[in-house]
This record gives sequence, C-alpha cells and structure tokens, in this order.
Amino acid sequence: MTPRLDATSLVVSDMAASLAFYRLLGLDIPADADAAPHVEVRLPGGTRVLWDTEDTVRSFDPGFTPPKGGGRIGLAFLCESPAEVDATYAALTAAGHRAHLEPWDAVWGQRYAIVLDPDGCEVSLFASAA
Repeated sequence: MTPRLDATSLVVSDMAASLAFYRLLGLDIPADADAAPHVEVRLPGGTRVLWDTEDTVRSFDPGFTPPKGGGRIGLAFLCESPAEVDATYAALTAAGHRAHLEPWDAVWGQRYAIVLDPDGCEVSLFASAA
C-alpha cells in the first residue's frame, strides 16, 4: 500500500470562529459543530478537512504549544473566475477576517489573493486569469 493524503487537520483556538470562516468559503459544515472539540468534513473529492481545538490536542499531547507566526501551512481555494476571487476576498474581509495580500494578477497567470483564517493560517484564493 502507498500512503495517500486523506485529510488536512487544523488546530484552532476558537472552533466556532474557524468554522464560520470556512463556511464563508463554501464548506458544508453543520451548524451544531460549533461547540464540538473535533469536527470532520468530507470534500467532494473525498479528502477530509479536520478541526481540533487546542484543548483536544493537549488531551493527547500535553506539551502542545500553538505555533507563533504564519506561513507554516496554507490552504488554496480555486475560484471559478477572477471576479469570484475579488468577491470572495471582499466578503471575507468585510466579515472581519484579516487580509494578507489583496487580489492581484500574478505573473504565473492567475488572479490571486490571501486572507488569514482566525488562527492566522494563510488561505489563498485563486482563479485562472485567462
């Protein structure tokens, strides 16, 4: 057997805030998950996104300390068009989420923007510029 990527896991300080952010990106997350210590969502391609609170991680890793700073992991969301990149960026920042890089036309042929989720993880929004 060859290992295959099955899930991306996020450790969050505020479950409800993190889930609200990812709902704005279109993830179908049940409303009753906001108070859960662990949440899993299966994406259309079968890969899962997992969220665990810091307390949940400390329950099996007592020495866990949340990392400082960003840039350790980034999630990238494909948008249908450059206009959707701009609109999604505007919706996220209007909802109070931190902007990192405003939408721009990248030299590699994409419309691109980066917003930070509630825990400081970089979330890229991109679409083909063509």
